[in-house]
Amino acid sequence: MSSISNVSENTPHLLILGMGGTIAGLAPNPEENPLQYQAGQVGVDALVAHVQSVVPEGVKLVSRQVANINSRNLTDAHLTSLGLAVKDALLDAAVQGIVITHGTDTMEETGLFLQATCGKLAHTQSKRVILTGAMLPSNAPGADGPSNLLDALRWASTSIDNCPGGIYAVMDGRGCMAIDLAKRHATALNAPLQNAPSSSVGLINPSWLSGVKAVQAAWNEDLPIPQEGEWPWVEILTSHTGARPETITQWLSSSVQGFVIAGTGHGGFHDDWLKPLDQAMAQGIALVRTTRTGAGATLPNIPEIDHFGCRPSGSLTAPRARIGLQLALNAAKQGNKAGKPLTWQDFFARMADLPEIR
Repeated sequence: MSSISNVSENTPHLLILGMGGTIAGLAPNPEENPLQYQAGQVGVDALVAHVQSVVPEGVKLVSRQVANINSRNLTDAHLTSLGLAVKDALLDAAVQGIVITHGTDTMEETGLFLQATCGKLAHTQSKRVILTGAMLPSNAPGADGPSNLLDALRWASTSIDNCPGGIYAVMDGRGCMAIDLAKRHATALNAPLQNAPSSSVGLINPSWLSGVKAVQAAWNEDLPIPQEGEWPWVEILTSHTGARPETITQWLSSSVQGFVIAGTGHGGFHDDWLKPLDQAMAQGIALVRTTRTGAGATLPNIPEIDHFGCRPSGSLTAPRARIGLQLALNAAKQGNKAGKPLTWQDFFARMADLPEIR
């Protein structure tokens, strides 16, 4: 643990957890080509020090480096470490709020993971956990990281009224629930949340807040964080023109435990996959359908009746559905050990069937 301005960890403070990403990136020639850079080069201490002088008055900051990576290289082990750090901080009376600096490429996976494993705890502890990042490296002209970090610190602090504790994200002056993140643009400064229901960081939108409260009311219990090395193996497969059955059958002799099908349209998949996917489900491989379109919900029994071993993803994108399925499989395994009759479908439904914020 490293601290800013020699703040004691027993003093009430905001905790900033660094995961790397573009916000911590450096470009060798930032004036000529700021998009050619290496992520995860600047420590979180330096990022926080850059905005220290303009944080809200009276807010004390403590920072900790959990990882410093390009987020495309995020691993299950990184999520375990981050989740445990967030849980510990939420239970620490000295921590008033948490900000996580993170790469945007996989921010949506981390957002779903934190909601599913820490969302209830954050709400009951009345603390905000804020994911933020940047689309430009730290030394680029007009770098967006400092303003995003400052907005996140402001939102995580106790100075903003009427927004309950929970798991959020902030980018480009707007905030959303972290479960609604989905990076669907390569370069836009608001790429991770440009399609998410959101609100201005400075003035909370009442209709958005109403949706947030509905989601939080429906989220009754956090799922367990898988131990490092015990994350279920789940793969994403995309249905497309000319899809071959071998795409499925080659996995059937492996130890894969689940597939997320990024399907066409409403989440349908090529007819040549029907037989091998039936075989996969007969072997106990979990199957979740979602859509490759990037928007809209995947609904039950549309376009065809779902088999018993398959369920739709709701509004979860394929990357988020994959994390959700991993957590659901892990929870079902632990629950069954304790004698609970819940299936992975039961746990997955908690995430997929949450109210949508419009």
